[in-house]
Amino acid sequence: MTKKEFYITTSIAYANAAPHIGFALESLQADAIARYERQSGAETFFLTGTDEHGSKIARAAEAAGKDPGVFVDANADRFRSLKDALNLSWDGFIRTSDRKTHWPVAQELWQRLEKSGDLYRKTYRGLYCVGHEAFVTPKDLVDGKCADHKKEPEVIEEENWFFRLSKYTGEIELKIKNDELLILPESRKNEILSLLKQGLEDISFSRPAKDLSWGVPVPGDETQTMYVWADALSNYISGHGGIGAWQKHPADVHLIGKDILRFHAAIWPAMLLSAKLPLPKSLFVHGHILVEGEKMSKSVGNVVDPFELVEKYGTDPVRYYLLREIPSDQDGDFGYDKFEERYNGDLANGLGNFAARVTTLASGLGSFTIGEIDASVVSKIEVTERHVAEKMKNFRLSEALMAVFELIQFGDRYANDHKPWDKNLSPEEKRKILGNLVEILRSATHFLRPFLPGTAEKIAGAVEVSDGTMTVKKIEPLFPRLTA
Repeated sequence: MTKKEFYITTSIAYANAAPHIGFALESLQADAIARYERQSGAETFFLTGTDEHGSKIARAAEAAGKDPGVFVDANADRFRSLKDALNLSWDGFIRTSDRKTHWPVAQELWQRLEKSGDLYRKTYRGLYCVGHEAFVTPKDLVDGKCADHKKEPEVIEEENWFFRLSKYTGEIELKIKNDELLILPESRKNEILSLLKQGLEDISFSRPAKDLSWGVPVPGDETQTMYVWADALSNYISGHGGIGAWQKHPADVHLIGKDILRFHAAIWPAMLLSAKLPLPKSLFVHGHILVEGEKMSKSVGNVVDPFELVEKYGTDPVRYYLLREIPSDQDGDFGYDKFEERYNGDLANGLGNFAARVTTLASGLGSFTIGEIDASVVSKIEVTERHVAEKMKNFRLSEALMAVFELIQFGDRYANDHKPWDKNLSPEEKRKILGNLVEILRSATHFLRPFLPGTAEKIAGAVEVSDGTMTVKKIEPLFPRLTA
């Protein structure tokens, strides 16, 4: 029997600044899905990386007084460091400045578009938003400024290569409608279908090298540099074995933010269709993190540093808050008060307290054999497993976590109802009750592994099973309560 393969990507982070909590969220969501698939037996590849070309990078490097290569190296190292800080399990980290791995694939993809007759030269005058790294139209502006970046776009007139994006409008629309390219949540699918209904326009796919040399050269035309998105999107191929590997197994999931949906649901599919390559199977689209109800902004001073957060609270509490408190498919709010409330309520009083109760009581029994598990316990565990599987499939990670914590709450109620500490219980009755509680804890730990891998490892290490005999060690406090 052939082992199931699973390939998931984040978007690649723009390396014009150090990572903030928004990319941490995306990384954790992809990590939880990748870990879940591995645990389910799939041969999983999880790709992330950094997008390092374009005008915005070139200008940020210039402002910092650094060579662009030196500038992106420093920021790419910070994004790599998230692996340890957040306990991420990615298998590949692609950088678009990698001339050996990435550039040949980006250029080969370009040549495939050219072979299909979908690239042509044209002089163009338009409004260019450096923040978006894209041409915009007057209808995209608010009071003459980009709604996201609050800056007026630049008027640019130049001769570029253009891509026949308009040619693929109907085919992309059909593939999205029939879920051949599945887009979740449904609201994002409807959003892109509305855009496609208006019709796609051909887009500029290069910039003059005299104005922008920091990027991948257009093959066969040294006067032009590839458009940063044409270069960046090809990372999903270059980061996982090249075009041959993509032909055999395209991405199962691109996990992206809502602000780059158009690039992934219109431009990327069109590029692949033009190149005669298969489409990814799905796009999972998450929202943004607000801070106390406001969008993160350096000028406001409310940007949350994921490294500082981990240093203060620990890795798994940060993983838990972002995966549980932020709805997977919507905007969510970050606040330190909310964080500490979740920590004390769910982790310290909930999971931590339940694990401590069960292991403390069961450790007093020495080695013991688990007898028959109560039907109510078996049923609750089976229901939890089904709920977790369904929620993970539909990109509802916060709801999957909710289902696991309902199992932990069930365990607390079971303990309170059956009182294994009661001195009037016979040894057999006590063993039976604790056997059920240990089974609940073991099952909850299994379901928690994709979300809280470090904590799950600690709990699993306290429960040893061999030939049907179980030995339980008292566990140290997992989440000491936070005090004001």
